[in-house]
Amino acid sequence: MSEIKTVGILTSGGDAPGMNAAIRAVTRAAIYKQLTVKGIYRGYKGLLTGEIQEFKTNNVSNIIQHGGTILKTARCLEFREASGRQKAHETIQKEGIDALVVIGGDGSLTGARIFAQEYNFPIVGLPGTIDNDLFGTDTTIGYDTALNTIMEAVDKIRDTASSHERLFFIEVMGRNAGFLALNGAIASGAEAAIIPEIWQEVDQLEELIHHGFRKSKNSSIVLVAESDVTGGAMGMAERVKKDYPEYDVRVTILGHLQRGGSPTASDRILASRMGAAAIEALLDDQRNVMMGIQNNDIVYVPFSKAIKEEKPINRDLLNTLRTLSI
Repeated sequence: MSEIKTVGILTSGGDAPGMNAAIRAVTRAAIYKQLTVKGIYRGYKGLLTGEIQEFKTNNVSNIIQHGGTILKTARCLEFREASGRQKAHETIQKEGIDALVVIGGDGSLTGARIFAQEYNFPIVGLPGTIDNDLFGTDTTIGYDTALNTIMEAVDKIRDTASSHERLFFIEVMGRNAGFLALNGAIASGAEAAIIPEIWQEVDQLEELIHHGFRKSKNSSIVLVAESDVTGGAMGMAERVKKDYPEYDVRVTILGHLQRGGSPTASDRILASRMGAAAIEALLDDQRNVMMGIQNNDIVYVPFSKAIKEEKPINRDLLNTLRTLSI
């Protein structure tokens, strides 16, 4: 491998709180190691349009506390095609970029893996997604902040829920993963979480109605993971209206509220550690790996594992939620 002198950094896919902290950490760690840093705007799209700027220390000053990403992000369909990736490689050569740090979720790291293999190019990934659905890492950048946002929102909804005898379905993000719904339910004292991971094992709505929503409670709050499998909060509400018309149902979809906000201390620390570790990894001749955290230690997770393996839900947490919802 040729010696790395210039590192490119981009954020891709859905934004997550803490991405700016990661950009700051990668930039400053690289400069500390006497490398040149180039910020690539709008994800992989910036590699096609050439929207690239050299970053100095002051480019990342005063951004650690901000949500979103100063590098912006965009979905890039063109990068999924071989011709688009070739164009990206030409831009990389023109800009003199020797390695990339990609901050994003499942789709972003999939693109990184394909590009790295096609062009034998060093790429290190950082798990930036509120969904926490990447294998090999206990948590992802943005997850803790999203969880706290959900908790605060549910606390507020509970104030009105307890004033009425209602069944509240609150839909949270997570794509096909139930981490936000399950942990959000425990943190906010919700009665149940409806998640895709156990969909085929048990009728979660029926279980809720028969065990969780009793006359002793004047209201119930249930977190529902957005998913084609669960049908989301609207799907649940429709089913209740049809099968259990005696219940008064309300739906709240938290939506993009969960992506925003100033990152928590946990997310800032995680992003900072991973960003600095990404530069160390590249200089250590690592490639095609994602930075992960396991038992509070930074680990290297091959892209193939991070993307392809299913991250299991913690069954103990399910039992805890069931036990505490009586």
